Amino acid sequence: MDVTSAAAQVIIAVIPIVGIFMGSVVIFFHLFWNHRRRILLIKAGIYSKPEFNLLSFSLLSGLLLTTVGIALTVLLVIILGASYGLLGGIIPLAMGLGLLVYYILKRNETTAGLRSSEASRSVKCND
Repeated sequence: MDVTSAAAQVIIAVIPIVGIFMGSVVIFFHLFWNHRRRILLIKAGIYSKPEFNLLSFSLLSGLLLTTVGIALTVLLVIILGASYGLLGGIIPLAMGLGLLVYYILKRNETTAGLRSSEASRSVKCND
C-alpha cells in the first residue's frame, strides 16, 4: 500500500514548475544583459561583430549528429526492431550526413576558388 502525504505530492508537483521558471529567468537575464552590453559597446564605438565560421560549425555539428544518429539507430534496431521508433535515430543521422555533405561541397568550392585565384595571379606575374 503506497500512501504518500499531500505535502509530498505538492512538493513533487511544484519542483518542476519552479525549475522551469528559474531556468527561464536565467535565460531572460542572460539575453537582457548581453543585449545591454552590446548596446554599450556600440555607443562606445568598440563593438566588433563576432565572426561565425559556418564551415567549421557544419563539420562539428555534422560529425556530432552523425555519430549520435548511428548510435541511436543501432540501439533502437536492437531494442525495437524495424518500427516507427527507429526514426529517433534515422533523423539525426540524416541531418548529420546532410551537414557533412554541405561541408564537403563548400570546402571543395572554396579550394577551387583559391586555386583559380592563384592561377590568375601566376598568369599576371608571368606577363
